[in-house]
Amino acid sequence: MDIYGRPDEVRLDERKLSQDLGVSRTPVREALTVLEQEGFVRSEARRGVFVIKKNKSEIVGMIHAWTALESMAARLACTRATDAQLRALRESFPEFYEGQPSEHIDEYSDANIRFHQRIIALGHCEPIAELTSNLLIHVRGIRSTALRQGDRAQHSIREHVAIIAALEARNADTAERLVREHGLGLAQHVDT
Repeated sequence: MDIYGRPDEVRLDERKLSQDLGVSRTPVREALTVLEQEGFVRSEARRGVFVIKKNKSEIVGMIHAWTALESMAARLACTRATDAQLRALRESFPEFYEGQPSEHIDEYSDANIRFHQRIIALGHCEPIAELTSNLLIHVRGIRSTALRQGDRAQHSIREHVAIIAALEARNADTAERLVREHGLGLAQHVDT
């Protein structure tokens, strides 16, 4: 769900969620309780459950946190990922090398998130993976929205290709720097 791509509040329908997921309402209620405790949703008596959208300052802070974690994961990937895993990174994202992303922005947006998740995974550091999983809910929506603005998608592709090359070369300093600059560019884009 793109929570930042729409101006109105996002209300979650417990009944519809249980139907869509094919489960009873009890596990849905339990999941919503956990999401509320983690600050992702709020419950309002007689109104329902609403997704909490972060303000611009909070979003920029989350991007900075994600960027710090992902850039460290990129550094770690240079020594921890296998050659096959690094080759698979390039092979898994033909979207970065073919066509125009603006023609298939939804597919590119999904590929973009998978790419960043893959870098986290290649770092083989469980604490980084756990910390980024909570940020992903908001970062996903932010990245998706940003890619639809101007030539951000084309710019993103060029940066991804350079990151992949640095990882394949096992150049930890360059990989870390490129991932950090990529994330900080998103933060700057959101902040303007």
